[in-house]
Amino acid sequence: MEIIQKPIHSLISGIAGVTVHGSENVSVNKIIIDSRRVLPGSLFVALRGTQTDGHQYIETASDLGTSAILCEELPAQLRDGITYIQVQDSAAAMGFIAASFYNQPSKKLTLVGVTGTNGKTSVATFLFQLFRALGYRCGMLSTVQNQIEDEVIPSTHTTPDAVALNELLALMHEKGCSHVFMEVSSHAVAQHRITGLHFAGGIFTNITHDHLDFHKTFDNYIAAKKGFFDQLPKSAFALVNIDDRRGSVMVQNTKARIETYSLQTLATYNGKILSDTLTGMHMEINNQEVWFRVIGRFNGYNLLSVYGAAVALGESPEEVLTALSNLNSPPGRFEQIHSVDNIVGIVDYAHTPDALENVLQTIAHLRNGNEQVITIVGCGGNRDVTKRPKMAEIACNFSTRVILTSDNPRYEEPQDILDQMLKGVPPLKFKNTTVIPDRHEAIFKAVAEANPEDIILIAGKGHETYQEIRGVKHNFDDRQVLREAFSSFHSHKE
Repeated sequence: MEIIQKPIHSLISGIAGVTVHGSENVSVNKIIIDSRRVLPGSLFVALRGTQTDGHQYIETASDLGTSAILCEELPAQLRDGITYIQVQDSAAAMGFIAASFYNQPSKKLTLVGVTGTNGKTSVATFLFQLFRALGYRCGMLSTVQNQIEDEVIPSTHTTPDAVALNELLALMHEKGCSHVFMEVSSHAVAQHRITGLHFAGGIFTNITHDHLDFHKTFDNYIAAKKGFFDQLPKSAFALVNIDDRRGSVMVQNTKARIETYSLQTLATYNGKILSDTLTGMHMEINNQEVWFRVIGRFNGYNLLSVYGAAVALGESPEEVLTALSNLNSPPGRFEQIHSVDNIVGIVDYAHTPDALENVLQTIAHLRNGNEQVITIVGCGGNRDVTKRPKMAEIACNFSTRVILTSDNPRYEEPQDILDQMLKGVPPLKFKNTTVIPDRHEAIFKAVAEANPEDIILIAGKGHETYQEIRGVKHNFDDRQVLREAFSSFHSHKE
């Protein structure tokens, strides 16, 4: 991308409650939130984060030659030659400034956001695949990866910060993209990462307990999700799952055009699952019967939301259904790996109680008879602790056998997490529950004891290719380890 130079006055135009100390005519060439990366000519943004307060680093940024500083509180001493932009909320102001700095890229694109507890990645990925199949150049911002057509850009957060996000959107526009599909996390709304963006539409999948480590209460979590729809313009669509009892809550205050989808009741877009097998799903969508390669009731909802969004954007219903019928699930979402003697391995990202129950109910529905369902599951460290016993309880209630193991322990002791999970194991299920902290060993144990036709579910990490321990990401891919185990005991086939 070309070097950008923008005067301060053009960046803050239209932002309410701004006080400027110094010259508004000073130009900046970069927006920086990490004081260590400040260079002469940049605008340093002092953000109040969950771990640190950027205001502590104003002096560092000043010493490194920053031209301007965006802050909520002024330092005791104002330096000559530096413009100080004082606002009520640095994160919110940064969203608008970043959009202006990169020439409002979201207004030049058809940008669709997907929010909800489960299904965000699948819906964003399906939309990306669908619109490419319909002939558009597309971008995607997801948990799995950021992508511009075939070019993959590694992802570090569900939603990047406002500066990185606008830079990515500008790059997508520069490379000819017309449509961009992105996951919108509750953190992103609460931390103003999407503030200043112009969305053509928003999709709500569902909401269950998650991220209470950050939001503290379920009401705060719901409010964050709802905040996305509150921000949508009148020109946008707001597509919600009305089978979720909070679907209608999401759009109470939206200015956008409200549309709905459902597998259970009358909606703008109606779906019905006619049959569901390990090889695919037969559905009726708005009176049209279609065969899909993906499976599971949860994917029925995902496909219905994708269909609704595409039609809401003006695409032909028939062309949309034809293209959708050829799509595959995203990596690590109910991804199947089979051994040569027909043990079925399923790797899924399910890391919330609701997602785990959805996957296990799908497996129960697909079972032919007396196959064992062996579930390997853990819980992430430094995250919502309330879901740990629930995850174990759900795994036990829907599985023949359960192996509790380590997920991404982060800075917690794996055994402490497992002890909390064990509290959820029903007394009658203890004899069928094993604790193996080493995830590699847990997967090998399950495969060694599985028989032909048995189903092994490895839940929690899905597409991830690492295990995070004490701040270090170690190489670990459930799919690769499962293949190694199958090769050791059975030899695998795709």
